Amino acid sequence: MSYADFRFETGEDGIAVVTWDMPDRSMNVFTMEVMDELEAIVERVAGDPDIRGAVIASGKDAFSGGADITMIHRLFHAYRAKAAGDPDGARRELLAESSRMSRLFRRLETCGKPFVAAIHGVSMGGATELALAAHARVLSDDRATRIGLPEVKIGIFPGAGGTQRVMRMADPQAGLQMLLKGETLDPGRALAMGLADRVVPRAGLLEAARAMIAAGLDPVKPWDAKGYRPKGAANPFSPAGFQVWPAANALYRKETFDNYPAARALLQSVFEGLQLPMDLALRVESRYFAHVLQTKEAEAMIRSLFVSLQALNKGARRPASVPKSEPRRVGIIGAGFMGAGIAHATAQAGIEVVLLDRDRATAEKGKAHSADLLDKAVRRGRATASEKDATLARIAASADYADLAGCDLVVEAVFEDRAVKAEVMRQAAPHLGAGTVFASNTSTLPITSLAAGAGRPADFIGIHFFSPVDRMMLVEVILGRETGARALATAMDYVRAIRKTPIVVNDSRGFYANRCVMAYLLEGHLMLTEGVPAAMIENAGRMAGMPVGPLALNDEVALDLAWKILQAAKADLGPAAIDPAQERLLEELVVRRERLGRKNGRGFYDYDGREKRLWPGLAEIVAPRSGDAFPIGELKRRLLATQALEAARTFEEGVVTDPREADVGSILGFGFAPFTGGTLSYIDGIGAAAFVDMCDALADRFGERFRPNPLLRGMAASGETFYGRFAPAV
Repeated sequence: MSYADFRFETGEDGIAVVTWDMPDRSMNVFTMEVMDELEAIVERVAGDPDIRGAVIASGKDAFSGGADITMIHRLFHAYRAKAAGDPDGARRELLAESSRMSRLFRRLETCGKPFVAAIHGVSMGGATELALAAHARVLSDDRATRIGLPEVKIGIFPGAGGTQRVMRMADPQAGLQMLLKGETLDPGRALAMGLADRVVPRAGLLEAARAMIAAGLDPVKPWDAKGYRPKGAANPFSPAGFQVWPAANALYRKETFDNYPAARALLQSVFEGLQLPMDLALRVESRYFAHVLQTKEAEAMIRSLFVSLQALNKGARRPASVPKSEPRRVGIIGAGFMGAGIAHATAQAGIEVVLLDRDRATAEKGKAHSADLLDKAVRRGRATASEKDATLARIAASADYADLAGCDLVVEAVFEDRAVKAEVMRQAAPHLGAGTVFASNTSTLPITSLAAGAGRPADFIGIHFFSPVDRMMLVEVILGRETGARALATAMDYVRAIRKTPIVVNDSRGFYANRCVMAYLLEGHLMLTEGVPAAMIENAGRMAGMPVGPLALNDEVALDLAWKILQAAKADLGPAAIDPAQERLLEELVVRRERLGRKNGRGFYDYDGREKRLWPGLAEIVAPRSGDAFPIGELKRRLLATQALEAARTFEEGVVTDPREADVGSILGFGFAPFTGGTLSYIDGIGAAAFVDMCDALADRFGERFRPNPLLRGMAASGETFYGRFAPAV
């Protein structure tokens, strides 16, 4: 019998080797067809008396990326379509479909023959749940090998037995942390946690797996043996359990503020499941999983953080008419923190870099930033010494503009000043080839105006990185009025080569992300001037779903930068373009008290090494009132609505034209409440009419900045959504 996605071979020892190798796919994933074939394979192994057991391995460089999430995305649509007319039937069908993988893995686990998972490379999600259902796991000791259950990061949780098996195999504290954080484990940690049985060199992977079966591997899991009881903290009502579970609940609340239905359901599934036999525990897990799939948070997160993210990473907005290019040599002008970070990301991708600054010593200092990052990676086992040397060898520090000759792309990352940028472009121009694209890493200055001094506006584009470059995955690719398709394609190919996610935005002051971020910072500043206690503002931001409060974020991006942006807007657009209360606050902090943020250890917070505390002197500038005067729900709504409103304005203005980019950009770029799916999904989730009503009420109380724009009012009147009215082409 042959299979489309697997190879099945049985040796003289009676051990079957099942090789998962999907044709026309770079990585194995679970699809309906894969589950059909795996089900047939399990029955074949179980029913053939000549087969002693089976090893499941991969024919690719990775074991598997897990379930094809678009399959789950389709479940949402099928459920929504049926729920309108038959809600009970829709729920039953959703439960049956979403629990199929769990039933399949349970059949493998109890079929009476031992299975061993032989894992090299990445094993994620459903693939790791398959491995946990097997009777043993052998991992290669290669640095590429990782296992994980990251589902909680995209709004769901391991629903094919992962929650129940991890908690019965690992220490409960370590298991809960892995599940709730969606952690990925290297082979050594997986072995230490009890989730792997052996770690061997890649060449010996199949041999080690076969040897375990040949030695008489027990096909009955411990939890299926008679008299099994969870031990220690895995028993919620044991003395050890009383030490773990109340703390786990507190940690969940602290980290999620109860914004994530999947994390809550995961914890409930684990707690209830550990009190039941495995078959009942798996039914509990499946029901919670089906419940989570019915939430708007799961649908929005999967759409933005998987489906849309994947499409953008594959170049959904790249001009199809331009042949693909591979950047070989990139010039970076400016070796400060941003330029050095860009150089590091570029060199790590295997691209030659010319890192240029006013003198060689400054350029070498920028290169040293890469050395520091690579030293940390080596210490943590994420890179080897030879990889570090190879990456550094690709960075040539220079003070000579002539070294830019031969670059495919040049990125300037100098000070945010028009005159400085113009001088850099003037000096670089004579050394650029006819096909070289020039990019500005400006965060606020309009690209069209910068391109006017570049000489070749068709080859001029914005490539806006976020700080710190080595950790931030978003890049805004900004089109000037005359930017050509080739420049856009070159920029997109470069961003993809350095493994970051691009969004394409049209020219505007502040572009997309910074406009939303500045609205968030403004609201925090104005709350402070109203007398809202600083700690309450910060907590409201985190409770709303933001990674940090607006005051802490402003410290990170620098208070003097916010002041300069404010003054530039005032100079260019007039006094009416800024809020005088915000100007007075920043002037007091930056100009009079020289509190610049984290970079000089003094901002809204005081910094002492890694510790930070809100500066007590804030009370001298703005006297706080009682927190009782400020409903926390209203503060949360203000902080999210102001960002979402600004996103809607950029959409109306044509700065952003694809709702996927607005949502993905908001989460990756400035951490907008991931459980909402992003700024526009937040509006869609509330409903345009309800969102407009909420914003009008906020505008009546706090000012016209909350007044909805015409696009939103039109959508509210017609009952439209962003993803309905502006559905991206597939």
